[in-house]
Amino acid sequence: MTALAHERPETMPEIDLDEVLWQAWKAMELPEGYRAEIIEGVIEVSPTGRFSHAQVVNRLRDALAIFLHDSEYGAWNDTNVIHTRRAWITDGFVAPRDAELIEAEDGLGVKASAVQTVVEVVSPGKRNQDRDRVGKRREYARAGIPVYVTIDDYDGQGTVTLFTGPRPEKADWEDIHRVPYGADVTIPEGPAKGFVIGEAITGPKRG
Repeated sequence: MTALAHERPETMPEIDLDEVLWQAWKAMELPEGYRAEIIEGVIEVSPTGRFSHAQVVNRLRDALAIFLHDSEYGAWNDTNVIHTRRAWITDGFVAPRDAELIEAEDGLGVKASAVQTVVEVVSPGKRNQDRDRVGKRREYARAGIPVYVTIDDYDGQGTVTLFTGPRPEKADWEDIHRVPYGADVTIPEGPAKGFVIGEAITGPKRG
């Protein structure tokens, strides 16, 4: 072994894997109909949702937009939510309308610190379900987003779960409230306080 070979491991710069991942995500060019997110240190590529998924997302967005009509906050979707070199594309979220308050680095999306409520409509397939039920549940808690809601067609006969009281240091939530389709869930705080997620959004009770 030469002296140069022996010294190389000590002189090589330390690699910031989060930065490598972040730069790779920013450089990605995906075919139409696909999206990429950074979730718990992994770039995940997935197709856009099927028709039934889009129906729920559209009903949610439309109802939120009406609810927030006279507010400084708006109903957002189809853009990146950015937090410490993580990037998520949510099915719906509530954030200020003012671009100066919410625009993230390099205009890549909305900064997570501006998001007050986030909603995910769970897609079919174990990988998709794990992403929303586990990975994003922890990521949104780490980001300190005050309210997270999942609308889940694939949990029994369908459930809505409300997560509040994020604990960033534990990547978990203080309070978790889960109800079946047919029961109403009311957002308890923030600009969407009083907004009801019920059958008008999820569809009717099943079973």
